[in-house]
Amino acid sequence: MGKVLHAIGAFSARRAWAVIIAWLILMVGVGAAAVTFQEPADDSFSIPGTQSIETYEKYGEEFPGAGGATAQLVIAAPEGETLADPDAMAAIGASVAELSATADVTSATDPFASMAVSPEGTVAYISVSYDEAAGQLPEGALDNATEAAQPMVDAGLQVEFAGTAFTEQAPAGGAGEVIGMLVAVVVLYITLRAVVAAALPFVTGIAAVGVGVGTVTALTGFVDLPSTATVLALMLGLAVGIDYSLFILARHRTQLLEGMNIQESIAKAIGTSGAAVVFAGATVVVALVALFMANIPFLTAMGNAAAFTVALAVIAALTLLPAVMSLAGLKVLPKKLRAQVVQIQGDDTPAIEAEPSTNRWVRFVTNRPATVLIAGVVGMGIIAIPAADLRLGLPSAASQPEESTGYQAYELLADGFGAGFNGPILVLAETDEGTDGAANVAAIGEEFAGLENVAFVSPPVPNADGSAYLFQVIPTTAPDSAETEQLVHDIRDVEASGDVTFGVTGETAILVDVSEGIGSALPGYLAVVIGLALILLLVVFRSILIPIKALLGFLLTLAATTGMLVAVFQWGWLSGLFGVEYTGPIVAFLPIIGIGITFGLAMDYEVFLVSRMREEHLNGRDAKSAIIVGYSHTARVVTAAALIMGSVFFGFMLDDDVIIKSIGFALAFAVLFDAFVVRMTLVPAAMKLMGESAWWMPKWLQKVVPEIHLEGDPEDRKVIEADAPADDEVATGSR
Repeated sequence: MGKVLHAIGAFSARRAWAVIIAWLILMVGVGAAAVTFQEPADDSFSIPGTQSIETYEKYGEEFPGAGGATAQLVIAAPEGETLADPDAMAAIGASVAELSATADVTSATDPFASMAVSPEGTVAYISVSYDEAAGQLPEGALDNATEAAQPMVDAGLQVEFAGTAFTEQAPAGGAGEVIGMLVAVVVLYITLRAVVAAALPFVTGIAAVGVGVGTVTALTGFVDLPSTATVLALMLGLAVGIDYSLFILARHRTQLLEGMNIQESIAKAIGTSGAAVVFAGATVVVALVALFMANIPFLTAMGNAAAFTVALAVIAALTLLPAVMSLAGLKVLPKKLRAQVVQIQGDDTPAIEAEPSTNRWVRFVTNRPATVLIAGVVGMGIIAIPAADLRLGLPSAASQPEESTGYQAYELLADGFGAGFNGPILVLAETDEGTDGAANVAAIGEEFAGLENVAFVSPPVPNADGSAYLFQVIPTTAPDSAETEQLVHDIRDVEASGDVTFGVTGETAILVDVSEGIGSALPGYLAVVIGLALILLLVVFRSILIPIKALLGFLLTLAATTGMLVAVFQWGWLSGLFGVEYTGPIVAFLPIIGIGITFGLAMDYEVFLVSRMREEHLNGRDAKSAIIVGYSHTARVVTAAALIMGSVFFGFMLDDDVIIKSIGFALAFAVLFDAFVVRMTLVPAAMKLMGESAWWMPKWLQKVVPEIHLEGDPEDRKVIEADAPADDEVATGSR
């Protein structure tokens, strides 16, 4: 692999302008396609084949016209007044008439005729039905509803809008992402101490994200994709695009300081660090693509979109980066070092020391490996304790920003009719028994009313031929509460009389099925990721203990991240510090997405850190020397990479959407935990305790496992056995 990558790097550096122009053409073409084919995203999270979805489909068949989008205009009287005021009633009637005459609206119900007024008479709602699903409604649906509601606003009534028909999708990207990128710029400049060098990783990262996100956006015109797919692609593509380029650029700079000429250095950097980037990117891509195993379409779409963008980040790092590095020349170095490099390349002047040969932290860790290892594991274990209380779900309308109309509508309905009114449970009963069947259906309704946590059960509404009946069950608790989730199960456990069959659906039941479907897929997916990790690391490091150590570190990171997630987003600890306004169940698909991404990122740092240690060990250093020297050559870059990636992820925490906010939070802490605690602290401690056995592999297995040299081809390796420093020399920093 090293020779192939070396050739790619050499070609890209030699034909720099051709490569850059090719990328520009690609970006323009994809951008044009995105603008041409973009359609609204489909954010209706569901799992085909579940009872809730099958029942919902039958509901649309039995009650034609009921499958379109629905919404509510929630109305509140001024303080001290009621909606029974003649002026208020007249204004509501006028708005209902205007809504009924609006294009795409099939019906708008008068709240006084449909008993949709609260007992106190202060809150009411107009139910609106559309002839198209939410994703197919024209862009002006909300504007039309707002215009129709104007008579009520003019009468001094508060009007808020609820429902999927009125949900506006926020564009991907925002102030938070910009702040995260600005922090990344600062970190890059502090690390590289050169403006040009700090800019280059952004060139490749933005190019990869532009093509990746543009492609995903264009695909919305042909396939249903959730908006989170675009956000995840943007988030991951930008983070890994910058990081992968940084690792290659750092190797290139080191080689320039050692006296290597620019073109040769670029090719070698792609052939060595580029190989580690290929492996690291491949682990992320495979882990994300493997989400298809959960058999949940929206998860598969999210995984594929993110995997595609990560793959583009790898390609950009291997092609576009060497091209721009070639044009940048020695400007990738700080100004004061450029003249010295020219002098080194022109005569026999000794190379500049690019990185310190020792590092105080790694010396501290390797001198007290057992203490550090125990302290780190115990500390991470304590942080992971809240994970035992993990509850999966999907956020309700209460998770919207407090100033949004959706949140205000949610609060008004909860105050006027009870918290459960925001999450009605629909039951579709079917029968062929005629009059007896109707009686049996009514009996089921009485069973529902007797269940715990039920506030109200509507009379059964028959379809045209009396073969199907629809119930509406209103819980006493909020849609995202554990009690409401239990009620869905209790309703499904009710036994019907005669040949009556029924199914449970509605938004609440659909979200319950999504949460449980993902929960059941988690163990199998985690097992696949664990198996993949063991195989890949076994091949890369040709060791038995290193893959096991890496896997345990990944599980520790996963547990601690989940603990932090539960403590902040479910329990509400430190919620003010992180700007979390809504606490409730953890977004159902976050753990499974988090496993795939955390696995990939954990393997990134494992590969970049340990492969350099292996390179030093193969060059003749003993186990401890290899740890210290390898660590010293990579610690600065790994630190910068983790801070950059963490900054990008933290930037997404400023988003108003709780799903995006929680994803950014989880990935940011996963990166920081894994990089600074696991890889840069526990890994050197564990490897010091393992000693030479860290690199042991049975001879029979050595014959079976293929050799992959991330540290470069063996014939290009500089053997230093003769002048390798002893342990005490490395510990004191002498060479």
